[in-house]
Amino acid sequence: MIVRNINDKEVMDTTYRAHGGGIAQMILDQRILKEIGFLAIGTLEPNKELEAHRDPYEEIYFMMQGTGEMRVDEESRQVGPGDATWIPTGSLHSLFNNGNEKCVVLVVASPYG
Repeated sequence: MIVRNINDKEVMDTTYRAHGGGIAQMILDQRILKEIGFLAIGTLEPNKELEAHRDPYEEIYFMMQGTGEMRVDEESRQVGPGDATWIPTGSLHSLFNNGNEKCVVLVVASPYG
């Protein structure tokens, strides 16, 4: 069994700037996982954006805190705590924090899309 906390050194050491506007950390990734690409946590300050990008895998963005405008290809929706957004492999996607508090998002990716 492997248990990781977002404050563990192994997680903190993976901190990086994500797609221009956010900060992300890998909680679990392919160093451990066998069939799932990764589980990451991202934060996005108010009026910041995860810039539009495409990934070579299927993803789910799960909003834990805050609100934002999620765009996947030509669709756009307001999202908030408890919302899960499915992003098909290769889809253009972005998230803009249009609220007054930090967005906290869990991201799950799978190389099988």
